[in-house]
Amino acid sequence: MFTTDRAFSGFSVDDIDTARSFYRDTLGLETVDDEMGFFSLKLASGASVFVYPKPNHEPASFTILNFPTDDVGAAVDDLNARGVTTKIYGDDELKTDAKGVQRGRGPTIAWFRDPAGNVLSVLEM
Repeated sequence: MFTTDRAFSGFSVDDIDTARSFYRDTLGLETVDDEMGFFSLKLASGASVFVYPKPNHEPASFTILNFPTDDVGAAVDDLNARGVTTKIYGDDELKTDAKGVQRGRGPTIAWFRDPAGNVLSVLEM
């Protein structure tokens, strides 16, 4: 029978070890390996996100994971200090400030990429 109570999301990466290191060591998320060598991100909300390697991986051109924050500017400073680039769009593509923060067009938000090129964000909520 179809049920929704254990649903979860997932996305692909081109290098599972590099991705695991980024999410665990750079972003500070809990990663849990499975028996097949893949891993899940365990989020503080209780949600789980499955991360798997794909030989012909193409980065998602949309935001696959959002990290809500009370202060995008502080979050961006923290990410930049960890070596994460947040200015990922040119001004002709998406108007952002020098740190990559977009203000005044929806939520205040900044995007960044994981090592596989997938788009992530921090946004004020």
